[in-house]
Amino acid sequence: MNGLFHLAFPVNDLEAAREFYGNILDCPEGRSSDTWIDFNLFGHQIVAHLSPVARIVSANEVDSDKVPVPHFGIILPMEEWRKLAERLTEKGVKFIIEPKIRFAGETGEQGTMFFLDPSGNALEFKGFSDLNNLFAK
Repeated sequence: MNGLFHLAFPVNDLEAAREFYGNILDCPEGRSSDTWIDFNLFGHQIVAHLSPVARIVSANEVDSDKVPVPHFGIILPMEEWRKLAERLTEKGVKFIIEPKIRFAGETGEQGTMFFLDPSGNALEFKGFSDLNNLFAK
C-alpha cells in the first residue's frame, strides 16, 4: 500500500468547514469533536481544527498567476479534474485562479484551479493527462 497524506489545518468556523468540505467538495466526514473534524479528501485524511489565529498569506508568481502561499490540494487524472471544475463552478465556488491549463505544451502541462475555503485557506486542485509526468523536468 502506498502512503496516505494527512494534513491538519486551521479553520475559524467548524460548521462552515463542515458545509464546505462535506457538501461543496463532497468529502465524507470521519471522526469529529467540538474542536476538529476529519474529512476524507480523495482517500487522504485532512483535519479541520478550530483556531481563531489569523494566517499570513503571500503569493508567488507561477506561469503569470499570483499563486497563494500556503495552499494544499489534490492531483487528479485530467478527466476527474475537469468534472470537479464543472461541479465546483455549478456550486458557485469563487475561484482565485479559474480552472485553466498551465504550462500548455510543456512537460509539466497541468490543469489547475485555486479557491478559498470559508476560513481563507487556499486550495489548489491539479489535473494531469499522464500522472507519470507529475515530477518530470
